[in-house]
Amino acid sequence: MTARGTDWGLAALVAALIVTGALTLFAGSPGTAWIVAVHDACGIAIGLLVVIKLRRVRPRLLGLERTNQRRAAGIAAALLVLSCLAAGFLWSEGVAVAPAGYTLLSWHDALGVVLAIAVVAHMALRAKRLRRRDVADRRQFLITTGVAACAFLLWRTQRPIAALLGLKGARRRFTGSYEAESFAGNAFPSTSWVADNPAVIDPATYRLRVQGLVAHPLLLPIGELQAADELIATLDCTGGFYSIQRWSGIRLGSLLDLAGADPRARHVTVGSVTGYRWSFRVEDARDLLLATYVTGAALSHDHGAPVRLVVPGARGFQWVKWVTRIELRRDPDLAAPLSTVWSSFV
Repeated sequence: MTARGTDWGLAALVAALIVTGALTLFAGSPGTAWIVAVHDACGIAIGLLVVIKLRRVRPRLLGLERTNQRRAAGIAAALLVLSCLAAGFLWSEGVAVAPAGYTLLSWHDALGVVLAIAVVAHMALRAKRLRRRDVADRRQFLITTGVAACAFLLWRTQRPIAALLGLKGARRRFTGSYEAESFAGNAFPSTSWVADNPAVIDPATYRLRVQGLVAHPLLLPIGELQAADELIATLDCTGGFYSIQRWSGIRLGSLLDLAGADPRARHVTVGSVTGYRWSFRVEDARDLLLATYVTGAALSHDHGAPVRLVVPGARGFQWVKWVTRIELRRDPDLAAPLSTVWSSFV
């Protein structure tokens, strides 16, 4: 494989990993499993291309013909790629270590971001335009096809091999998450977006505000939000765990009907006491649950008491905690993602 073909192939795969990696944050339902599969296969393909590239550049990395600075940069780049791949692979096989207090999944994500920045900088400074023989040559085509086929084969056999060896990785969900305390009430892990950590909300003074495009704005005490509805849903956290629970509360659609939702409303924003919020289409929001109980136990503060949103098929960061506000809107709440920044300072 030509040097330029290898470099551009690596750049393309890194770009694919960044895109699919970002999309995996939203891939919580089985219908989106293909996103995670593509991400995994691209990671394996990068590993194979790195082997090809290291064979070519090894003399330059180890030799004396390069300056110490350039040689150090090359070694650092190789270590960055290998560390990112190793963190992801070890996590997928169930290795439970936490260097510096962070899981291997967190290290994989962080190293992936650094890798993307490094590749963009490298390509901007030193990329050479592809030539016809870098992409149209028969040998290049065969090597590219071989790398793709090997990546697919390794991806397909990864989990069966893990099961054969009895590794924990065989039991992970398609998202890469591992089960934690299903149907055990508040026992499952507690995480918040970045650092959201509000004071405990007094149930006696709590009120849920329903406002916006409604005929009758509501201000509801916790007593009017008790377990009238129930569903079983999987909370799949991007931090690497999932937990299946029986959630009880009131369906959001019931509140929209009670408030007299305006037919012009197309979107619903669910807001937290921290300022964090997320937006949903009205037709999707009607089936969401405002939960006050989890598998028979009243929600704990760490899990969003007195009320948290349950969004089946979505990742955990969309399950808004400490809900205090429901707002019907005509337009989508485009500023909602920014709340993930300022809410962490509350």
